[in-house]
Amino acid sequence: MYIQQLIAKLGREKVSQNETQLYRHSHDESPHAPVEPDVVCFPECPEDVETILEIARKYHVPVTAFGAGSGLEGQAIPVEKGISLNFENMNKVLDFSPEDLLITVQPGMTRMQLNKIVNPHGLMFPIDPGADATIGGMAATNASGTTAVRYGAMRDQLLDLEVVLVDGTVIHTGTRAKKSSSGYHLTGLFAGSEGTLGIMTEITLRLHGIPEYSMMAACTFDSLELCGQAAYHMLHSGIPVMRMELIDAASIREINRVNHFDFPINHSLFIEFAGAKSAVEEEVVLTEEIMKDLGAENWQAASNPAKQREIWKARHELSYAFMHQSGVDEVGADVCVPISKLPKLLEYARKLIDESGLKGGVWGHVGDGNFHTLIVFDPKAEGEREKAERINDSLALRAIAEGGTCTGEHGVGLGKIKFQEAEHGTAFTVMKNMKQLLDPMGILNPGKIFS
Repeated sequence: MYIQQLIAKLGREKVSQNETQLYRHSHDESPHAPVEPDVVCFPECPEDVETILEIARKYHVPVTAFGAGSGLEGQAIPVEKGISLNFENMNKVLDFSPEDLLITVQPGMTRMQLNKIVNPHGLMFPIDPGADATIGGMAATNASGTTAVRYGAMRDQLLDLEVVLVDGTVIHTGTRAKKSSSGYHLTGLFAGSEGTLGIMTEITLRLHGIPEYSMMAACTFDSLELCGQAAYHMLHSGIPVMRMELIDAASIREINRVNHFDFPINHSLFIEFAGAKSAVEEEVVLTEEIMKDLGAENWQAASNPAKQREIWKARHELSYAFMHQSGVDEVGADVCVPISKLPKLLEYARKLIDESGLKGGVWGHVGDGNFHTLIVFDPKAEGEREKAERINDSLALRAIAEGGTCTGEHGVGLGKIKFQEAEHGTAFTVMKNMKQLLDPMGILNPGKIFS
């Protein structure tokens, strides 16, 4: 009955039960089991979203937002079926003010589309999770990525959100001003809420100037702990790096194998510097001194843009390098800890993988204490999946015990629900109360964040 009402009010072109579309919206890039929705809707304006929520509210139908499907924790999987809400037709620029360093876009625009628009004006949107994710999806999961050490996470780029609440109310969470001391920080509440509190229909973002000049540097260390210590000392030096990525020896080996590169096979730091040319050159010299004092080897620095793109492409495709073999599956962890705890936790992660006998890697954005593990296993081999998942559980609980979090950027989704109470304690009850207040029927992305 409700599907006929969707067609009647939206038009048949915005509502699909095509088998290909249902399958496409049943999964993301996570290892979680797919679930097909009953129907997929393609809104083109906020009014369409209001109509969809009105019908969903009337018939108590679950609604799960879908961006690019690049999530890694199952946020877009409609575990209770219902409506999958695809924003690919809501991808327009609503307002662009280069003079104010801000832009307002619809949630279906991707980060690459956005940068194509703003780059000619000498501006950029810096958040880079690797995939060409949608702005709405990135806001919903509080994504970050390789540039987080300088620019922070998605939450730090958001000035205002237009959100349609489940009762049909449309709110704005902020203003176009760069800061405010007025009222509760609603923008921060909806960032990272994974579509469980409301549906974003407009997003106003900070933009940043494109740095004049950039250089890359790389070096290796004999242990992951030394890599972590080097990252710690870099931050204490005050050098404003653009990116600082750690990649362990096992991952370097996979990168070389798949991409035919010849990086030295050891635990490595890749650092990008950006700013005025003279300042960058001085920072590279100082960093070389710091790194070599800490035992770094194989120091290399380059300003060749093509080489830099090659390095970051290899970094972004690291998980695909591990998966570049038939018959394997993977699970991954994504933890973040205070920077002083990073060196020991990196060694702990590598030790867990080595002791398991499984193949896997450790890498991450160590400039902000965030790193990842990826473990590949044979899904047909008895006990291998469970062994891989136990590694992730141990790492998440250790990160929480060290004052960190079970997820630095991938979000909670399905995979991190079991750690929420351990991480948040009594504050978790407050979160549940917020969910109950804003979504009393529990129809917005049910089964995510809360069990």
